Amino acid sequence: MSATAPATYLRWMAQGHEYFTARLEAIGDERLDGPSALPGWSGRHLLSHVGHNATALARLAHWAATGEPTPMYPSPSARAEEIESGARWPASRLRDFVEEEQERLDTALDKITDVGWRAEVVTAQGRTVPAATIPWLRCREVWIHACDLPDGGDFTAFPDDLLDALIGDALTRRRGTQGVELDVRATDRETGGAHEAGGAAVRVEGRAADLARWLTGRGRAQGLHTTTGAPLPQLPPWL
Repeated sequence: MSATAPATYLRWMAQGHEYFTARLEAIGDERLDGPSALPGWSGRHLLSHVGHNATALARLAHWAATGEPTPMYPSPSARAEEIESGARWPASRLRDFVEEEQERLDTALDKITDVGWRAEVVTAQGRTVPAATIPWLRCREVWIHACDLPDGGDFTAFPDDLLDALIGDALTRRRGTQGVELDVRATDRETGGAHEAGGAAVRVEGRAADLARWLTGRGRAQGLHTTTGAPLPQLPPWL
């Protein structure tokens, strides 16, 4: 995402956290012991990840606010170790953990100045990005993982402007790192809704929610079609 003013990202992040917690509140603790929509992860793994992700992003916020380099994770293996450790906690502790770490992230973001939002930080994938990107990274986590919860949400609940941004981000990442060239058009948009690569071999059309779901690897691609009638391309993992 671009180094724009982070107000929109902060709004989406707050809305996404509310959506995630609303979906979580509708799930009993026993369902969290079962599988999530992510292969190999239970609901408790997912909650552990969402909580620890807020902790990690708060480290980037501290970096932006103070200039002190504080990476998201202290080592390459730390992320996976944190998730596995947290997945053994009781469900009640994990529910509290998600709330507490989101509050910690909010506090850390509040300390970033106008100059700090333009400071560069490094993500866990090694990308150098402006600090204004931090709330966007969290936004993606809470909205998408709300759909990964057992009996979770769906992309049709996402705000229209968020869906457009998510589609654009997914296409940019796929073009930049995976060599996938796609043109997509949201057919439920009266105007706009097109993301064009220019000379792409495949154009995919469908509702914005279905496009975002497919591009982020959440399956269920029914309702999408290519303009040539060819099958949808098989996409590698998004992140």
